[in-house]
Amino acid sequence: MTAPPVEKTPTPAPEAPVRPSRRLRKEAERDFVPAGLRGTPGGRIVRGVLLTIAALATIFPFYAMVVLSLKPSAAVEFPGSLLPWPLTGEAYDSVLGSQDVPRWLLNTLVYSVVSVVGVLLLASLAGYAFAKKRFPGREAMFWSFLSMVMVPYHVTMIPTFAMIAKLGGVDTYWGLIVPTLANAQAVFLMRQFIQGLPDELFEAARLDGCSEWQVFRRIVLPLLKPILATLGVFVFLWHWNDFLWPLVIGQSTDMRTLTVGIASLQQQNVPLNVVLSGSVIAFVPIFAAYLVGQRYFTEGVTASGIKG
Repeated sequence: MTAPPVEKTPTPAPEAPVRPSRRLRKEAERDFVPAGLRGTPGGRIVRGVLLTIAALATIFPFYAMVVLSLKPSAAVEFPGSLLPWPLTGEAYDSVLGSQDVPRWLLNTLVYSVVSVVGVLLLASLAGYAFAKKRFPGREAMFWSFLSMVMVPYHVTMIPTFAMIAKLGGVDTYWGLIVPTLANAQAVFLMRQFIQGLPDELFEAARLDGCSEWQVFRRIVLPLLKPILATLGVFVFLWHWNDFLWPLVIGQSTDMRTLTVGIASLQQQNVPLNVVLSGSVIAFVPIFAAYLVGQRYFTEGVTASGIKG
């Protein structure tokens, strides 16, 4: 007697993967929209209104900074001073025509750009060594280095300044830059990203006769573009806005950065529109750096979120 044929249960088709943008929209709706309105036209309207309010609240300080920097030198009256008329560029003429501000801008550019290059190079080399190389004491050395993140910066600033002063680094570019190159957070991010790269790539490169430097230059660095751009934007932002270390190490007017210089203008009873025009000038390079690395920045943040 033949057994009755067994009916096969149809295999359900795999669900299409949810795109990150759709997932983010669902998370935003879950966080901001009441449960009864989720997924409805009313919920989308509520979400849009809330996001618009949040965007306006974020943009308003920048709008006020730009408008007040274009106002004549007079007493500030709210809300009348926030109206976009009358406008004048006399504050920018005063700032750009002075001898100090261009020098402060140059100092800040040198400090930020050189620090970004140095931090990315050292962090990528250290991250590659900690992630893919085997040597005695690797884990102990890595976690000891990472423990620097838990030490307050103000604790190490005094001994660092004492060492730099003994070496003659006060009021010099190298004294300003060198102490900031050992960035434990950058090394940690590089190590975590490189750990996710397949070992077969490195083994194949070594079988083809590549040296360790060639493996790093031809395999590791091209794959690190997203995280390098992301970390580069953050490091540039940290150094561009840094205030305490440039204030301590740059004791002459010629070695001040923009943040220190703008703060000194406030102490000299300089008009508010002049101070804010300096702030606008200081903001432009940060915004330009983000625009240049925006694509890689987004890829790096997405990749870091997926790995985490």
